[in-house]
Amino acid sequence: MSGTPAKTSGTGAPPAEPRPATAPPPNGPLPAAEFPAAGARALLAPDPGRAAAEVARLVAEAVAGADSRFTLVISGGRGPRPLFRMLAEEQPVPLPWERVHVFWADERCVPPDHPESNAGRARDLLLDRVTLPAGNVHRIHGEDPPERAAAAYRAELARFFRAELPAFDLVLLGLGADGHTCSLFPGSRAIESPRAAEAAVAPEGVRDRVTLTPAALRGAAAVVFLVTGGDKAPAVVRALEGEGTPSELPSRAVRPAGGEPLWVLDRDAASGLRGVRWSPRAAPGRSR
Repeated sequence: MSGTPAKTSGTGAPPAEPRPATAPPPNGPLPAAEFPAAGARALLAPDPGRAAAEVARLVAEAVAGADSRFTLVISGGRGPRPLFRMLAEEQPVPLPWERVHVFWADERCVPPDHPESNAGRARDLLLDRVTLPAGNVHRIHGEDPPERAAAAYRAELARFFRAELPAFDLVLLGLGADGHTCSLFPGSRAIESPRAAEAAVAPEGVRDRVTLTPAALRGAAAVVFLVTGGDKAPAVVRALEGEGTPSELPSRAVRPAGGEPLWVLDRDAASGLRGVRWSPRAAPGRSR
């Protein structure tokens, strides 16, 4: 997949000297930065719309380049909403959605018509607006008790992939202001689970969740984090430049077999990173 980061030399190197991120030309390549401590690479966008557009481009290229079926994992929260709209409405050539199978990184334990449902939001913004066969949608049944829903999701993954752990083609993740990804919150027992999906508990909001585990993401060909907004900046610093265990920094537990995760950040989300400084000449837009 174009944009997938190359391997780095190790995970213990000190942060690189800050490099200026200049404003990219419209539709041109985004400036990049390496984060050896996290084993990750980031693309730096001037605003949330440009960040979402870059991830939409990566998704479109990956789907269009697939020879047969393509497995895509999507997430909830506010971050993916512009991305979903772009995938549904702004593709110059219609994507072959009939070959795409959609899975979820996590789900709140609510019915699919509930406003907090990740599946319901994705359905409204994307899935019902493209030619995706109903049999290609593999949602987590959040209307069920969390342990039962997690067991059913594990069974569905095992049936589809014919293995206890899946091997997704592309996983799209976000990052919470508290550092969680999927519904893997700091200190969650699910981070160490050998199984593909587990029940989880959030510290606030809809507390009962079901989440994929790092074990389920290990076989992925590519993982992309889309993170925008200044409220995420401290969490981005901890994830990419901080020190801590995967239990303390759940995104560090995401180690896909296909290479290091790629982070796509807007200016505000990247504003606290020591390894990046924004050039005054670039004057990237602020997130709205």
